[in-house]
Amino acid sequence: MLKIFKVTAIVEGISAILLFFFAMPMKYIFNDPYYVKHIGMAHGVLFTLYIVLATILYFKEKWDFKKYFIICIASIPPFGTFYIERKYLKNV
Repeated sequence: MLKIFKVTAIVEGISAILLFFFAMPMKYIFNDPYYVKHIGMAHGVLFTLYIVLATILYFKEKWDFKKYFIICIASIPPFGTFYIERKYLKNV
């Protein structure tokens, strides 16, 4: 389960970077909303999966609430999930 979460964290981070640094500029600079629609949907699904898996692991791995909270909050800014993957999931 931790390996699945690790992969999800990395892919969710990549989707956030693509959304913020590729799709949104394409929409607002070049007036092309196509990429925001598709990358945004993928990012939304991955973000939800990340939070659900974090919650499952919170109970399964008996994480303390502080660790769980940091892991969940780190999914909001770009590059946050890469920090989590390195700090908390490196040895998985």
